Amino acid sequence: MRLAFRLAHGVHALVFALASACAGSAAQAQAIRGVTEESGFTWLSAGRVSGPASEVVAATMQRAGFTDYRAGIYPWARAYEMALQEPNVLIFMIARTPQREDKFKWAGEFMRIDYHLYKLRTDTEVVVRTLQDAKAYSVGVLRGDVREQYLQSQGFKRLVVSAQNGDNFRKLLHRQVQLVPMPERDVQQQCEESHIDCATMLEKVYTLDGLSTGLFMAYGRATPDEVVARTRAAFEKLKADGTLARLMGTPAR
Repeated sequence: MRLAFRLAHGVHALVFALASACAGSAAQAQAIRGVTEESGFTWLSAGRVSGPASEVVAATMQRAGFTDYRAGIYPWARAYEMALQEPNVLIFMIARTPQREDKFKWAGEFMRIDYHLYKLRTDTEVVVRTLQDAKAYSVGVLRGDVREQYLQSQGFKRLVVSAQNGDNFRKLLHRQVQLVPMPERDVQQQCEESHIDCATMLEKVYTLDGLSTGLFMAYGRATPDEVVARTRAAFEKLKADGTLARLMGTPAR
């Protein structure tokens, strides 16, 4: 009887171990697709998605054991819809807002970010001291972006929608819009790409305090919880050992 019990216990343990191993192998075999937009944190270089945020995601995937990972840059509205509808699509540098809270499974916060309204320094007729003042001017925004949603909620009527940050910025330079809401890092990147001096050309006129938020990586609801948990655990390890702060160039919190 005792021998039979030991044999049964041993078989049970072996089956459990094999099941766990198979589950782990299946998780590792999951194909994860990263999607994002071009920004001061992500860009294309020699056909490859580069930038500090993309390095963080790649390191997270490696730490999590997801060996089949690839990333792509898309217009924001398309990246957002892909992550919202398709399983195992990881969108990154997405603002976490109350409207989005239940639509995604949040896997890790890169940083906090502030958005500012910028104008051309030569546009002396554009005067913005309050959010209400800004409603009098045309404002360039990204389709489906948190900035478009926020300004709409605040009653802005003169929004000019673009698909990408670069299009939005060029509209400002060509006087097709009078204001653009952007974080400082994105403005610096766009100035460098346009070969202009930010300090000479642009003026920060107002900070959108109501839009200050965290930028995250997140999956849509169709992604299995196990994939999200593995990603979250790996990200937390990168945060704890200082890799996140080093790659993003931000103070560790």
